[in-house]
Amino acid sequence: MARPAALRYVGGMRSLALVLLALLAACATPPPVVAVAPPLPYPPSVRARILAIAEAEWREWGALDRQVGEAAPAASAEAQVENFPRVLAYWLVAPDEDGTIASNRRIYAAALAGQPEGARLWRAQAWSAAFISYVFQRAGVDAREFRPTAAHSFYIDHMLKDAADFPAQAPFFPRSPSEYAPQPGDLVCADRSRNGISDWRQRAADNGAFRPMHCDLVVTVTPAGVEAIGGNVADTVARTRFPTDAGGLLLPYPPGGATWFGVFENRLGRLGPWAPRS
Repeated sequence: MARPAALRYVGGMRSLALVLLALLAACATPPPVVAVAPPLPYPPSVRARILAIAEAEWREWGALDRQVGEAAPAASAEAQVENFPRVLAYWLVAPDEDGTIASNRRIYAAALAGQPEGARLWRAQAWSAAFISYVFQRAGVDAREFRPTAAHSFYIDHMLKDAADFPAQAPFFPRSPSEYAPQPGDLVCADRSRNGISDWRQRAADNGAFRPMHCDLVVTVTPAGVEAIGGNVADTVARTRFPTDAGGLLLPYPPGGATWFGVFENRLGRLGPWAPRS
């Protein structure tokens, strides 16, 4: 026998209330915390690959050697049409390129047509972080160990977090330029902003916000200084000589230049089963 409409209404409301209570309880329960897997160790061969790839790119661009603070050549290599695919290769590994590729395809088409807009090829966005990302990815370093990105500050944040969470396993470890002498494979990093930071620990105050930075990959160490390869340096891939003191520590940039804030020790090939024996 069917229940009266009023009873059916009350019963339905009770069922609805139970469903809503269940949903509210589910919403009040925080989502499970997903543990981040620790970084994996890499064989020593990856360091040699990183250096070889950086040097090969430098040679392809004309093997420009320069002193820190030296003016850029009059001609812009990045804007030359034959170099379009070289810079494009770097941007293709940056998942946050944010339309840079599409806009420069249009500029490239204008350059091929001889239009004035073509002179702006690859000039709107700095591609130095994309270059570093390309070198590590092409060497076979996974995004888990080195985050490819369009900004140095973002992959630096990834390295800092790994160093804090997994100090014994982090592939890159932050060092103070005043205490650690760079070695081949390390990244030497400077702040280019007006209120530049002078120590990597100060980056935490930015809470992940973008900061104009630049890093170069150390390829050679000499008694007089370090030689490091970087992208978008003098509008090309260049090798820059940075002077050091008698202990191998970086000397400050020339007046008016950037500010050293960190050297990221590259521990790829030196951890896990490949750790040097004491």
